[in-house]
This record gives sequence, C-alpha cells and structure tokens, in this order.
Amino acid sequence: MRIALASLAALFACGMLTAADCESVSQNARRAEIESVLKRVKLAPGFSISLYAIAPGARTLAIGREGKAIFVGTQEKDIYVMTPGENSAAAVERFAPSMPFIMPHGVCLSADGALFLVERNRVTRFDDVENTWRDAAANAKVIVKSGDLIPRNEESRGHASRVCRIGPDDKLYISLGQPYNVSPPEKLPLYQKTGIGGIIRMAPDGSQREVFATGIRNSVGMVFDADGSLWFTDNQVDSMGDDRPPGEINRADKAGLNFGFPWYGGGHVRTNEYARVELPNEVVFPVVETAPHAADLGITFYRGDMFPKEYRGALFYAQHGSWDRSVPIGARVMATHSGTTESAPFAEGWNVGAGSYLGRPVDVAELVDGSLLVTDDQNGAIYRITYQKP
Repeated sequence: MRIALASLAALFACGMLTAADCESVSQNARRAEIESVLKRVKLAPGFSISLYAIAPGARTLAIGREGKAIFVGTQEKDIYVMTPGENSAAAVERFAPSMPFIMPHGVCLSADGALFLVERNRVTRFDDVENTWRDAAANAKVIVKSGDLIPRNEESRGHASRVCRIGPDDKLYISLGQPYNVSPPEKLPLYQKTGIGGIIRMAPDGSQREVFATGIRNSVGMVFDADGSLWFTDNQVDSMGDDRPPGEINRADKAGLNFGFPWYGGGHVRTNEYARVELPNEVVFPVVETAPHAADLGITFYRGDMFPKEYRGALFYAQHGSWDRSVPIGARVMATHSGTTESAPFAEGWNVGAGSYLGRPVDVAELVDGSLLVTDDQNGAIYRITYQKP
C-alpha cells in the first residue's frame, strides 16, 4: 500500500505527463539500508540526521528561492529536481530527460531564478526554472557551447566536476579543475589564458569571459560571503605522503589572485616538480588548512537560526574521503566556526576504517528553515540535519 501511494504521488507530481517529459525516481530503493547507516552518524547533542531524498549519484545542490524546487547535479548524465516537502522531498524527478548531458555537475541559481548548468565542457541557462522546469528542453539556452568552455583536447574525466556560483556582481563564476596531479610546465601558458586550474567568470549570457583566479588545482566547492568575497575548497596534490600536503579553504576578495598551484602542492608545501622553479610574484595562502587527502568538496556559510548561536556564520564543508592515504580519513561534514581557522567534525560515521565507506558526503546547502542538506554520491542520497534543543 505504501509503494502504491508513493507511485500515485509521483504520478501527480509529474502532472500526468508522458514518460519522455517526466521520469520519477523511486524513493523506496535501499531506503531501509540507508536509514540504518544514518543511525551510525555522530552529531552533537540536539542535532539529528534523516533521509530527505534518494537521487542516484547526487552531488551538487541548488535550492530555488521560491521554495518550489531543488536541483541536483551529478557526475554522470542525469540532473534531478526535488519538490521540497516538510521533512523529506515530496518527489524526485529527472530534469530534462530528453536532453543529453555529459557530467552535469555544476548547478547554481541567479537572483532572477535562472538555473545555470555547467557540464564538463558546456554551459546552459534555463530561465525562471522553478516555474518552467518541466519544459526545460524547450527553454534551454546554451551560453557557452561545447569546446568553448575548455579546448576539446583538454577534456578529461579527471578534475572535470565543475561547480558554479552567481556573484554579487551578478556574474557567473565557474571552477575549472586542471586534469593532472601536477600540471606539466608546457601546459601552463594555455591554462593561464583559459582559466583551467582556476576560476573564471562571465556575464549571464556567456559574454565578457575573464579569468578571475589562478593557481587552483581542483576546486569542487565555492560560496560567496556577505562581504562579497569568494571562498572555495581546493583538493591538493596526491602521492606526497599520508600527512602532506594539507587541503585548502581559500578566500578571494578581488580578481587576479594566484593561489600557488603547481608551485605549491597545498598550504606552504612545495611540489617536487616545481621545487626549483621560480615562484610567481605573489601567492595567496589558504585561510584554513584542512586534513591532508580528505577531499574537501562542497562548502557553505550557515546563515540560519535553527542551529545554536555558535554556528551562525560558520563554514560547513563536506569531506568526500581519502583514496591516496594508507589510513583513509574524511567521509564527514566539517565545521569551521566564524573567526577561527580550525575545523572539527560536525557529522561523521560513514568512514568505518580499512578503506571502507558507508557513504561519502559531497555537498552542503542550507534550507530556508535553517536545516542543512547533505548529498552522498555513494548512496545516491540527500540527508537533512536539524536541531532541537535537548
């Protein structure tokens, strides 16, 4: 009976559309297993975590301002739309299922309600998306065609998970990870020119493209602070040992800054490949040095009032978990309180040791009620963390 009711709800959510226009995602597959895993997750007293939605490969989040839709990016070929509910998503459906996507990872929304979708090598805009997403294929506007975001011969699955944000200047900011562990010297001129291994920005129509920041190995998390500065995570160089180099959370308060890669592997640690190469004139070092090889990804500032006061203005960020470390760490949500440079686990328990994970957090985003959403691409799930005073 429960399955039948869920199917009926999904049918109404689709508005009786054809399968080509609407594809609902089952919210029953592996639910019991995922909910069992969540019982292992450790949080401070008063906090609780629950399953909000199931969306295979869920990675990035963009929460609609009108409260009608939440968009979910992935590394494969699908994008999802969640219809928000009180304690869980009312429905999860594929976004524009008739459109072919390649790594549709980057999703972000403008103040006027346009969704920007950044694939590995294309950028598409969907206007008034919360109200028109069922007709997304008809309303799609390609603002950067394939081959113009990066040169085609630089395409790779490595470090190609784009993220995007709309800045206070109303421009679209996009991270462009470079595809190497350490960029070879012969690639640097091209990368400096195109913004690969950095962050670019452009007008909402795709014009006025410029390189905003360089010296970034692979950022998979960006957020703007209230003062207009851009904060971002950066995944640092592999194969330098378990405990070096550190991961990074950086701050860019203006255009033109260089954050040190490939001369630095992370923090103040020089790479072997560039140890004897002259440094750029000025290098900006991270605001927060994070645990080595924990894979810091999505990041957000907490602005709500559900959580206790000490979390106001805190940075929450997801650690996807190690692969290049003899004793893996990560697979948790971290918090850095306002005015500090130290991080501490906020939600952990997915890492069960011996290189085994029961889940791998990717992105964090705040709902209007002050609760926190967390994506998990291993389980294809989105969680909701809430607080109630003990």
